[in-house]
Amino acid sequence: LGSSEVDFESSPHALSDAQASAVKRILEAGQGRFYLHGVTGSGKTEVFLQIAEQVLAQGKGIIYLVPEIALTHQVSRMLQSRFGHTAAVLHSRMTPSQRLGEWRRILDGSARMVIGARSAVFAPVQQLGLIILDEEHEGAYKSADRPRYHARQVAMKRCILEQAMLIMGSATPSVEAMHLMESGDLERLGLPERISGGKMPAISIVDMRKEKNVLSRRLVQSMHETLDSNRQVILFLNRRGFSHFFHCRSCGEGMQCPHCSVGLTLHKQLGKMVCHYCGYTTKPIDVCPKCSSLDVGYAGFGTEHIEDEVRRLFPDASIARLDTDIAKKKGEAERILNGFYSGDIQILLGTQMVAKGLNFPGLRLVGIIVADTGLHMPDFRAAERTFNLITQVAGRAGRYHNDGEVLVQTYQPENHIIVQAASGDSESFYRNEIDVRRMTGFPPFSRMIRLVIRGRQLPLVRSTINKLRAAFPPDDQLPGDCLGPSECALGKIAGNFRYQLILRSNNAAAMHAIADRVLKNFEVPRGVFLEVDVDPLQLL
Repeated sequence: LGSSEVDFESSPHALSDAQASAVKRILEAGQGRFYLHGVTGSGKTEVFLQIAEQVLAQGKGIIYLVPEIALTHQVSRMLQSRFGHTAAVLHSRMTPSQRLGEWRRILDGSARMVIGARSAVFAPVQQLGLIILDEEHEGAYKSADRPRYHARQVAMKRCILEQAMLIMGSATPSVEAMHLMESGDLERLGLPERISGGKMPAISIVDMRKEKNVLSRRLVQSMHETLDSNRQVILFLNRRGFSHFFHCRSCGEGMQCPHCSVGLTLHKQLGKMVCHYCGYTTKPIDVCPKCSSLDVGYAGFGTEHIEDEVRRLFPDASIARLDTDIAKKKGEAERILNGFYSGDIQILLGTQMVAKGLNFPGLRLVGIIVADTGLHMPDFRAAERTFNLITQVAGRAGRYHNDGEVLVQTYQPENHIIVQAASGDSESFYRNEIDVRRMTGFPPFSRMIRLVIRGRQLPLVRSTINKLRAAFPPDDQLPGDCLGPSECALGKIAGNFRYQLILRSNNAAAMHAIADRVLKNFEVPRGVFLEVDVDPLQLL
C-alpha cells in the first residue's frame, strides 16, 4: 500500500510545535477524550504513536481503529517497525480460525496492541489504556448489518467503563464530533500545518456549465502537463452520487424538499419528484425555477463513460481503476496501490477508497470529476459528505512537492459547500451546516430511529408500513415526530420493495421506550421483514 501519513522510520520523533503541544496536553491529562483536528498531512498519526508508546510503557493495552480493512496491514507493519511488537489484527475478512488465534493472543496478553476495522473495538484487550479512532468522520465505522453499532459510540462507552483514554482524529470531523468539541465533551487539539515538506495544493473550481465533455478542457490540459513532467494523476469519481436528480445546466440549481432540506429524486415510473424522508411529491419540471432556463436535465454521468474517455484521450498512459468491486478481488487493491506508489501506473481512477489515508510521492494532480453529484442525494448528510470528500481527496495532492494542483469540476460553482471545500474553510462550512441541522431538527439536535419494511409483494409492504405507522401515537403525542411512511430512496433491492418510517426526537430515551413498546407488540406478516436502525448514517 501507499505509505502512511508520515515516514516513521526516518523521523519517528521529529515533532512540529503543534504536534508536541498535543502530545504534552494528552500525556499531562492522563485520561479523557481528545480530538486531533488537523489538515491532511499534518502528522496526526505521529501523535497517535507518541501517546501509544507511553501507554505501552505503562503496561497497558491499545486498540487502534481504522475505517478500511485495507489499512490494517499498513498500520500493523508500521507499529511493528516502530515498537517491535507484533500487534493482533482483527477484521471481518479473516477466517474463523484466524480470528480465534488472534483472540487468544489478546486474551493471554501476548498481544497488547490490536489493530482493526470497526469490530476490533470489542477486542478483549487486557488493562485497556487507549483507544485510537482514526478518520473519525468515516461512515464505515457504523455497521450496516445486525448488530447495527457505531464504533465511535462503543469506544466512548468502553473508555468510560475501563477508565481508558480515547483519541480520535480527522481533517474533516463529523458534524456530531464538532458539536461535541464545541460543547466541551471532546477536547480539540489543532494541527494546522503540513509537516512533510509539501504545501497545501492549489485548489481551483472549474465551471462545467461551459463545458461539452465530462473532462473539462482545463483538466485535460493539466493532465497532459502532469504526465509530460513524469508525475501522476488521480481522477476521483463519486460513484455514490444519485443519477436521477434535477440540475439546471445554466445556473446549477437543484431541487430540494421544502420540508426536509434534502434533494428530491426523480421516479420515472411514478412521474414524480419524491422526498424519501417525508414523502413529499411534486411534478418533474422542464424549466429551471431559479433562472427560467430550458436547459435542464435529470441524468448523472456513468463511470464507465468517464473511463472510456480517459483511455481515448490518453491512449499511451498506464491507467488503472480502483473501486469497491475491484477491491473485492484478493490482493487487487494492494497491487494497484503499489503500482501507483511505485510510478508504474500514471493515472488512477478512484472512488472513495482513494480518499482514505493514502500518500503518493509522485502525485501532482487530482481531478474531482463531478463534485456536486453527492449534493443531490436524498440525505440530510449530503452536504457534509460532499465537503469531506472534496477535502480528503484534495488532501492527497502536493504532500511532497509545492506544485500540487486540485481541479474541482462542478455545475454549481457558487454553491457555498463547493466554495468552502475548495478554500479549506471548514469553520464556515460547520457554522452553516450546524444552523441547517438546528432549523430542520436533524442530528446532532435529535436522535433518530429508522424502521424499514421490505418484501417482494408491494401491496403487502405498503399495508404493513401503514399499519406500523398507525401503531405509533400521532405526532402531537410523540416526544418528537415521525417522518413518513415513504418509499426508500433505493425503493427496490434484490427484488424486495422497501418503505420506511423515521422517528426523530431530542429525547432519545422517551422515543426509544415508545418504539420498544410498539415493536414488541407489532406482528410482522410472513414474507415481510422489519429492519430497525438506531442513529442511522444512511437513509437510502
